[in-house]
Amino acid sequence: MKLVFAFILICITFTSTAKEISITGTDISFVIPDKFNPLSQEFIDMKWPAKRAPKWVVSNESTSTSIAYDLKPNDISAVPLPELVNYFKNTFDRIGPGVAWIKSEVTEIQGKKWAYLEFTSNAINADIYNIMLVASYRKEMIIFNFNSTKEEFPMYEKKLRNSIQSITFGE
Repeated sequence: MKLVFAFILICITFTSTAKEISITGTDISFVIPDKFNPLSQEFIDMKWPAKRAPKWVVSNESTSTSIAYDLKPNDISAVPLPELVNYFKNTFDRIGPGVAWIKSEVTEIQGKKWAYLEFTSNAINADIYNIMLVASYRKEMIIFNFNSTKEEFPMYEKKLRNSIQSITFGE
């Protein structure tokens, strides 16, 4: 009986702390880590001033670990994913100082194929650990960037990877 009660308590706790995000205007959803919340548009504009800001961002309280996601009006449906991986890898190598590659490949999450890029990079005030996912969605490109300071990444790695595995498409 105690085991059943413990199982029910764990399930209730998980469902009360897990927050599912549905991306506006799509049938894409994913679960964000506990204590992550959406950033205001004003904060997003301040953090990403180069007009390449993502449309949506959720983060921890200090904003040192975040999940940025966006739909871009680029139809990449005819581009083979290995070519897309190489394109992003070459682009980051050219413009990103101090990029160190951990993994760059095509991966499958919940039956959907993604360009997957995992790397560290230098930012102004900290080194950043990034996991970037790119896929075709209808006639657009969906991009996720899961990132954290390298210092904090070990604390959030499992939560970020669980969030990645929760991405679903209703296509």
